[in-house]
Amino acid sequence: MSATSEGNQETGSRSAVRSLLRLWPYVRPVRARLFTAAGVAIVASCLSLVIPLVLKWLVDGPVADRDPGGVWLGGALLLGLGLAEALLFGLRRWLVARPLAGVEAAMRADLYRRLQRLPVSFHDRWPSGQLLSRATTDLMLLRLFLAFPMTFLVVNGATILVGFAILLTQDWALGLVLLGPVVPLVILCSLFETRYSAVARTAQDQLGDLTTVVEEGVLGIRIIKGFGRHRAQARAFHSLSHRLRTTELRKARLLATLWALIMALPELAIGAALVLGTVRVADGDLSAGTLVGFLSTALALRWPVESIGFLLAISQDAANAADRYFEVMDEPPAADEDGDGQRSPGGKRLGGGGQHSPGGKRLDGEGASTGGGARFEPASTGGGLRFEGVEFRYADAPDGDPPVLRGIDLHIRQGESMALVGATGSGKTTLTALVPRLHEATGGRITVDGRDITAMCRDDLRTLVSVAFEEPTLFSATAGENVLMGAADGGPEDLSRALAVAQADFVHALPDGTDTKVGEQGLSLSGGQRQRLALARAVVGRPRFLVLDDPLSALDVHTEALVEAALREVLTDTTALIVAHRPSTVLLADRVALLSEGRIAAVGTHQELLRNSAEYRLLMSGAAEAATGLEGGAAR
Repeated sequence: MSATSEGNQETGSRSAVRSLLRLWPYVRPVRARLFTAAGVAIVASCLSLVIPLVLKWLVDGPVADRDPGGVWLGGALLLGLGLAEALLFGLRRWLVARPLAGVEAAMRADLYRRLQRLPVSFHDRWPSGQLLSRATTDLMLLRLFLAFPMTFLVVNGATILVGFAILLTQDWALGLVLLGPVVPLVILCSLFETRYSAVARTAQDQLGDLTTVVEEGVLGIRIIKGFGRHRAQARAFHSLSHRLRTTELRKARLLATLWALIMALPELAIGAALVLGTVRVADGDLSAGTLVGFLSTALALRWPVESIGFLLAISQDAANAADRYFEVMDEPPAADEDGDGQRSPGGKRLGGGGQHSPGGKRLDGEGASTGGGARFEPASTGGGLRFEGVEFRYADAPDGDPPVLRGIDLHIRQGESMALVGATGSGKTTLTALVPRLHEATGGRITVDGRDITAMCRDDLRTLVSVAFEEPTLFSATAGENVLMGAADGGPEDLSRALAVAQADFVHALPDGTDTKVGEQGLSLSGGQRQRLALARAVVGRPRFLVLDDPLSALDVHTEALVEAALREVLTDTTALIVAHRPSTVLLADRVALLSEGRIAAVGTHQELLRNSAEYRLLMSGAAEAATGLEGGAAR
């Protein structure tokens, strides 16, 4: 997906105000404190406008009358007003700090929950860096907007209105002089908003792209170093970084131009008012105190006027951040996961649950095995796993391309294990992903124990079905926690049994045993060790249905034999679908299904397919020759 191009197309037509108003559900629970903070800030800002009136009184009164007592009184009033203003602004900061931190936390939690419930096809389209930048940088911009610009756009607007009312009351002619730049400023701000918004959105999307490159560089550091590609990776990073720098400089130029004009026009008006006022004081038409008070009020309004450009810039950044945030939140979750376990912005729970690791981490993401005890009552007994006319096409596939899977009819009987064999690209992994509904079949239906899986809640389905992927994913947790992710209420005995089945007893030799942290992605372990832990995670919950996507590919032949022997005991009580590439794995199964060009070409025992299917013989002979070569190489 090109988030940058999509964002740029939407920027021109969207309203910043409408985008920011979408934050209201999150702000509503803390609106009392925010409104109080805004009121306190308005009072504090208006106190600063009282100071010029005190100066006017001082000049026309005690100073003109040479009254020391009056001067001291005026000084005390000025000091009191300054202290009161400072205390009120401090109170405003205290009022908004805690609730806005809560708003940011609630938005981040909602975003994370939505990401967990979005279908795999969404994650296939979106770069991870774009999602990370939305959960970090964009939410920081929104909190900054709620803490400062949102309040001060109101506060400064109120201050400007009160200030000009005071100016016109003191002298309407001079007040009209200061009102002269208002129309040009409004036009400038309107033009600035349109241009700045487009550039700001581009910068935020480019930051997401840069985050993706950094993340890939960190996670793929072994590949980068192994192939000596650090210079190429550095060039890619430099190119994106340079693009982002260029865009940020465009933002800075726009903001600098606006700021210069916003500062210049009021300064010219103040200068004109000063000249006109001085002439009128010399002519006796205006008192010196009135001129001092007028100019002091005008100078007090400089910051509210000059801050308009700065506040508009942050507001546009926040509006783009809100658009980017809600781009993800607006994505429809998988059908029966909509609202499942989510909370409203106010924190109220809206639906069901999901599994957690022993450490409390939520584990119902698409990549985790979620097998567990058999809590689901089947619609009928003895149904096993059945595919009936199943078809699947990826959503982004060209219209003319055939489906990946076409008319799949396959029945795995209760307690039976079936190996799924096929050439690379035949659709084996896609077929296995349909069982736990990581992808949704676009035609036909799949049943477990006679019940259509689309009629089942995903949590119930994934309690029945456990999965082990060819490329195992481990989390930044202990080895034991990673395994027990496959069992909602698993204990030490379940853990020991699963480790034994997967021949993962190496865990006990780690520094802290099963409490050893395996690190991000489990990269502190070998590929075979990671695969064995993933297999242990799949079997720990004693699932009724087991889907294994070539789970032994990274094991040496001796460890593979031990794992297969232990797996045979597990498979006697489980209905299993096993993607296999090697004859040794095929022999684990009761029957074999040959998948060819998206169709089931043949079903039978290993010996039957060897006799009757030339394609199967070719696949198995190639696999056997490869295995023999590997064994011979190891022996040599």
